Order: sequence, then C-alpha cells, then structure tokens
Amino acid sequence: MAQSTENEITLLLVDDEDDIREVLGIFLGELGYRVLTAENGKLALDIFRRENPPIVLSDIKMPVMDGIALLKVIKEESPDTEVIMITGHGDIELAIESLKLEATDFITKPINEDALEIALKRAMEKISMRHQLREYTENLERMVEEKSARLVQIERQLAVGQAIEGLSSAMSGIAGDVEGGIRYFDDMPCFVAIHSPDLKVLQTNQLFRDRLGDKVGANSWEIYEGGAHHHTACPVARTFETGKGQQSRQTVHHRDGGKIPVMVHTAPISDRAGSPELVLEISADMSEVQRLKEQLRMTQERFQQLFDEVPCYISVRDREYRLTAANRLFKEDFDHELGTTCFSRLHGAKGPCADCPVRRTFEDGQPHQAEMVVTERSGSPNNVLVWTAPIRDSAQTVHQVMLMATNITEIRRLQDRLSSLGLMMGSLSHAIKGHLTGLDSGMYQLSRGFAEDNREQTRDGWEVVQMVVGRLRKVVLDILYYAKERELNWERISVNHFFEDVAGSVQAKLDSHGIDLVRDFDADAGEMEIDVGVLRSAFISFIENAVEACVEDASKEKHRIRLSTRRESEEAVFTIQDNGVGMGASALDNIFTLFYSSKGNKGTGLGLFVANKIVQKHGGRIRVDSQPKKGSTFVVTLPTSIPKTLKETTPDTEGERRTLYCV
Repeated sequence: MAQSTENEITLLLVDDEDDIREVLGIFLGELGYRVLTAENGKLALDIFRRENPPIVLSDIKMPVMDGIALLKVIKEESPDTEVIMITGHGDIELAIESLKLEATDFITKPINEDALEIALKRAMEKISMRHQLREYTENLERMVEEKSARLVQIERQLAVGQAIEGLSSAMSGIAGDVEGGIRYFDDMPCFVAIHSPDLKVLQTNQLFRDRLGDKVGANSWEIYEGGAHHHTACPVARTFETGKGQQSRQTVHHRDGGKIPVMVHTAPISDRAGSPELVLEISADMSEVQRLKEQLRMTQERFQQLFDEVPCYISVRDREYRLTAANRLFKEDFDHELGTTCFSRLHGAKGPCADCPVRRTFEDGQPHQAEMVVTERSGSPNNVLVWTAPIRDSAQTVHQVMLMATNITEIRRLQDRLSSLGLMMGSLSHAIKGHLTGLDSGMYQLSRGFAEDNREQTRDGWEVVQMVVGRLRKVVLDILYYAKERELNWERISVNHFFEDVAGSVQAKLDSHGIDLVRDFDADAGEMEIDVGVLRSAFISFIENAVEACVEDASKEKHRIRLSTRRESEEAVFTIQDNGVGMGASALDNIFTLFYSSKGNKGTGLGLFVANKIVQKHGGRIRVDSQPKKGSTFVVTLPTSIPKTLKETTPDTEGERRTLYCV
C-alpha cells in the first residue's frame, strides 16, 4: 500500500474536469489523504500500477478510457482495492452496473462532502476489517501449527509404550545373568525393574534408583498407589499368574514423597520349560504427556472462547460446502446444522452460488471477499460482507475454507436512504423550479391586474398563485412525511364516515373542474382501526391523481369519479374509479416508484409513493387497473383490525434493500 507517511493513505482521484480534481483534491487533502490525480482512465491505470493506492475515486464518464473500464481492470489486478464511482444524475444505471462489478460505493454530482466522507469512511472500514481478518487468519494458522507439533510430540511419547512392549518381549530371552541383563536398561528414559516369582524386586536400572529409590528386596507392589497395594492387583503378580504381559496405568511414589503417573508394561522371562521365571517391568513417566494434554485442553478452550466471542459470523466449510464448525453468533442467528450445505440453508438454493467466494478459495487457494444476502433464522434477509481464508492440511492442500462475515444491513439501509435523498433533491429541484416559474407568472398577472385595475386579470393571477401554492404545500408535506418516520395514532372509525370525510375534502376541487363525484357506499361496511389523519392524506392523493387524469383528458365531454366501499370478511375495500386519460403499461408498472412522475414539472413522483407506503404501514395493499383513454381504478384493501405486532412496531418500508450478490 502506497503511503507517504505512517498514517497517510494514498487516494487516486480520476476525473476529466480540472475544477473537480482541484476542489476535491483540496478537500481530500484536508481529510488526511495523499491525493494522486488523473484526467482519464488510461493515465489513472498507469498511476495505479506504479503507486498501488488502496482507494480510487473515479468519474464514470471520461474520454480515452471511462470509469467502468477502469474499474474492471483494477478489480482484475487488485481485488482488494476499494473503488468509489462518481456519477451524474442521469447515469444511475451505470452506477448500479459499477456496483455489480464490485465497486465499493457511488456518489452523485454535484458531490456532497458529507456523502463523500461517509463513502470514504466505509471504504476505510472495509480495508481495516480485511487487514484484521488476515492477521486473525495468520495467528490462527500459527496456533494450529504449534498445537499440531505438540500433538505429534504427544503421539510420539505414547508410541514409546508400544516400543517398550516390543522391547520387553525381545528381552524375554534374558535369563540367568540378572546383573548383566539390567545394565542394558541403564540408559533408557524409563523405570525398569526385574521381579522374582515371590514378588520381590531383584534389580532396577539407574533412573529407577534415582527417582523412586533403592527398592531391591522390596515387595513388587509397594511402589504403587491405590489398587496396586495388594499383591493381587500388582501387574507383576498378574504376569506370573497368567504368563502373559500386562499393560496398565498406575501411580508410583517418588523418593521425595511426590507422585508420578506411569504407563506400566510387564513381560514374562520364561525358563526352558516355558514357565515365567522372572518378570521384566518397564514404566514410562506420563507426567509430561498429562501436562501437555492439560495445556492443549486449556488452549482449545481459549481458542473456542475466542472463536465464539468474535462479534461476527465465523464458519468452516468442507469441499462439499458442508458446515463443519461455527461460532456462537452464527449458531444463534442461523438455522444451520453441522453437515448441512451453506447454499441450501443460507440462500435456499439447490447448488453453490454463481460467484461463491468459498468455491473460488477452493479453486485458487487465495482469500476472497464478496457481499451477499443471507436469511436469518427469523426469516429476515441480511446484507453481509464475507471474507474467506483457506485451511490447509500437512500436504498444503486446501481441504476446508473458513468464512468470516459481518452484518452490514444497517449500513446498506443508510446508503439506500442517502441515495434516495440525493435522488429526491435532484427531482425536487426540477419540480420546485417549475412551480416557482408558475408562481412568478401568477404574481406577474396579479401585479398587472392591480396596476391596470383589471379584475379579470387579477382573478386569473390569484388563481394561478393559489394553485401553485397548493402544489408547493403538497410537495413540502410529502417531503416531511418521507424524511421522518412517525408513530401511527390508531383509532376506531366507521368506514363510510371516514370515506365521506375524504370525499368532502375534495368536493370543491371536483366542482371547480366540472367533475361529477359519485358515492357508492355499502351500508354494511362496518368499522376499522386506522390513523385517520395519515390515511386521509393517502386517499386524497389517490383522488387528486384521478382529478388530474380527468382534467388532462380532452376526449370526453363529461368526467366522473366514483368512490365506493364494501366489506370482505375482516377487510375493508375502497375503490377510486375515474374515466380520465388512463395509463399505459410503463406508467402502471412505475406508478408507486419513488420520484417517478408522468406529469413533467407538475409532479415530483413522491405523492403516490408516500401514499402507497401509508397503506402498507396499515397492513393494506393496493391494486391498480388502467387502460389508456378509458380511465383508472385504484382498489385499496385494509384490515379492519390491526394485528398486535403491527401496532407495536411499525415496519420500515422506505425502499427495498439493494443486494450486490443476491442468490
């Protein structure tokens, strides 16, 4: 990573506009970055390959080589580089395409410094988390190597028992010359003794004498503790009785009063007739083995505690993508049992993901990262940022892959919110500009009317001012509702009384345009539980949309809007039907899309979006049928009794989550 000082991060700024490079360069320098600049993608690529900056901030549309092409090359050569794209208001599709190519984020022109700082902070957090994962993986691999070496050492010590048993069998030919035979064992790192048929110690090796004392002439069972105190439990006695070697764990007394755990092997030394004449006893000190086992147990417990307490999801997969290990947080949040595949439980798929980082790590043995959507035990989808690391066996073959994932759902929600606000400001600026132009026109007519004492012109100007002020008021109210969540104030009310109140609010507007308002209310519509003020504003938006459709339609002499209510089981159904201009398929598909409007500068695309969200907050749904030149029908269905869970927590429905790697 290229750095000019220990704490200064290098950033490459790519834009074909000199002013933007100069202004952003000053701002980024004040944030503490070492800024490199380039005027197009080709020059930027040369600088990138020479300096290798960890962060690249690039415009999308540039001459010679555009930002998308530059992004592809950077991600191919350096996948860990964080790339933030700069886009104009009309380049949103290119910005979304850049996110699919693993761009970190995008910001729109004109660039907001707070939005840029948030995007840079998110990029630095990803770089920091990647470094932490690498350090954690390296420490884990080093720990595994150390403990594996310890296990090998323990296994070798345990193998001593088998070697001793074979050695004791080989010594079965030693007979007669006890003094000469025992000298062969003086250099062995274990306790060796030869016993007589009357269960007496005849001779011991040097280590036996140094550690356990001079026991020649003592009873064979006296050095043991516990069950071997009596001669019938003594392994030497059992060897004389059965004529076969014995193996058992015992505890012997050290000469200074301490205790030593040992593994005892005995072998008969037979006479020519095949009867046991002597017994060779070899005991291996197991103190070090037990110490290493205890140390290994404590290390495993500490590792498991670290594994479980890490505040992110950690799991291990084998080559069949089956879960072999998982930390506590993973087990709590996901219904994923050991042995099940990740794609079936986390994504509900039948096979591995198309861009699965686990598969890529198995293929090239390198760490990879990706962003994906996974489903929790509760059924809610979450955005997670995933890193993978290979786990190798002694042959350096990748036989498992460790995944470390952190939940970035809230970050994505904030990003969506900021992106929506940016789009909203652009859309509203055009809409408000159009309204202000209309307001200027009305004020001009009003001033001329006053100056010339022309009542008709004064009245026309005042009507224009009233109309534009009404539109501006509606825009401001929509913005306030969209920008701030609020608790619903539930109350029970008659369905027909509520809709009659809504109809009364718009009656004057319909009369001014010569539109007939037809009421068709079902007497059995009953009551429902709603926030009257909030839901009233939503229905007024639906009806005003119908009014505008009728006003725009010049093909009919008479227009009407029909309002109706009816009861279906536990739901109230409202219908707003007009015979206005209607809508085509494209408008029908986007009618509730944020900032979509077919009215030019007369609309913001916010009113019906907000109205739809209000209906959703009440647990309801909307169906729209429309045909060009024939009119439109809005059918709003609401539950008459709001579920308890909906009362306690109003869902956040401010837009769908964006997923970069949705499986």
